[in-house]
Amino acid sequence: MGKDIFTIRENTLSYGRGYVYSLQYHLVWCTKYRKKVLTDGLDTECKEMLQKLAEEYHFQILAMEVMPDHIHLLVDCKPQFFISDMIKIMKGNLARQMFLVHPELKQKLWGGHLWNPSYCAVTVSDRSREQVLAYMEGQKEKEKRRN
Repeated sequence: MGKDIFTIRENTLSYGRGYVYSLQYHLVWCTKYRKKVLTDGLDTECKEMLQKLAEEYHFQILAMEVMPDHIHLLVDCKPQFFISDMIKIMKGNLARQMFLVHPELKQKLWGGHLWNPSYCAVTVSDRSREQVLAYMEGQKEKEKRRN
């Protein structure tokens, strides 16, 4: 019998009506001016807010690390999502919520913007997933050594 082309690894494929997919992305974006404002509990709040956004917009966060001046996410999303739209939703909603809860952030960031306008989006395969996860986990240790 021939190899089933849809069986890459168990539980790595998702099924929709008429399609099968496995779309994971490593997403990174930075605070405006790389200011280290996501500290003192704000990192935990960011994680909670991002998880709620994932539930609301039906994508899955596989891994997340909030650093003082940037955010790493490993997400699994449906093919209907444009990455640029997903980033816009996450950055926009997260900034709005953070400014409502912590208006003092606007004073730390000139111009009232929480995020740098750019971002990084990299596709993740089964082979590279472990490397990405190790890199994300190592970010906190790297930050501790700097300080």
